[in-house]
Amino acid sequence: MTGLAISSLTLSHFRSHKAQRLSFDGRPVALVGPNGAGKTNVLEAVSLLSPGRGLRRAAAEDLARRPEGLGWKIAAQVAGIAADHDIETGAEPGETRFVRLDGKHATQTALGRVLRILWLVPSMDRLWIEAAEGRRRFLDRIALSFTPDHAEVSLAYDKAMRDRNRLLKDQVSDARWYAALEAQMVDAGVAVIANRHAALARLVAAQESGSAFPQAGLSLTGPDGGADLAAEDLGAALADGRRRDMAAGRTLAGPHRSDLRAVYLAKGVEAGQCSTGEQKALLISLILANARALAADLGRAPVLLLDEVAAHLDVSRRAALYDEICALGAQAIMTGTEAELFAALGDRGQVMNVCDEAGESRVL
Repeated sequence: MTGLAISSLTLSHFRSHKAQRLSFDGRPVALVGPNGAGKTNVLEAVSLLSPGRGLRRAAAEDLARRPEGLGWKIAAQVAGIAADHDIETGAEPGETRFVRLDGKHATQTALGRVLRILWLVPSMDRLWIEAAEGRRRFLDRIALSFTPDHAEVSLAYDKAMRDRNRLLKDQVSDARWYAALEAQMVDAGVAVIANRHAALARLVAAQESGSAFPQAGLSLTGPDGGADLAAEDLGAALADGRRRDMAAGRTLAGPHRSDLRAVYLAKGVEAGQCSTGEQKALLISLILANARALAADLGRAPVLLLDEVAAHLDVSRRAALYDEICALGAQAIMTGTEAELFAALGDRGQVMNVCDEAGESRVL
């Protein structure tokens, strides 16, 4: 199986990269260099070829190279789901981000129908011990990988909820205003819940196909049954909770209150109680399961972005990871400070050195 792939990537005034062109041959890629050289910036650029704000969730104005403060642009040639495409995205100073697909203006959602990209970055190492918001965001990225329209229903739910919260804070009592917004929240919220459950089911099934990484038991939890509310129940919870919500100044029931629960099945231990290495292994297991499920759907594996992936992995686990990536046929772009970390990859991968020369990143 061959995976979705990026064959060329051009960066212009993006982060530490003033002008850079990289060529990839479809094999896994190891970007090697010291901390601060600009390796993660390459991964972030690739992540922006998918819907959303990328792996750092940065605002468009924060992506421009400093101190110039000019507009930035990313251009890529990709082997997509159904055909090859040219993708451009960027932003001029003071303007919102643009997307062009094969030379024509497009929405970010359209990118999800061309390319699927999954990532794992060091900030996610704390996923199981941080607040629930991070886990919801993690799950929503997985749901988005299966259902590109998940972004639109999530945005619709969030917008209606923000408008409702504004009424609550202003102590507005007109039931008609609430009813209209709650109807929008129900329509979008039920779709969000359904997409999340479908994504979890796909992950569970894909984990069962076998992996060197531990299997996680997954479930959605939340106050007031917020993880599983049907349309009529969600509508009733919102309507009945107006007085309570007004006192709190925010909406207290709904999918925005859900949480992702994970258990290390072999040990029966909550993910948050596992060792640092075990938590990392569980994350890798879920990313690989996500990739296997997408490969089964699309007939092609997604692009994987794995930043400092070797951290907390011993030699045997690193080798197992590379074996699974190659078995998938996935183009994985990985970073590390030393080439030795990718020794087990051998000639199955492409190694590029990244350095900093007078404040400008270079990929050799």
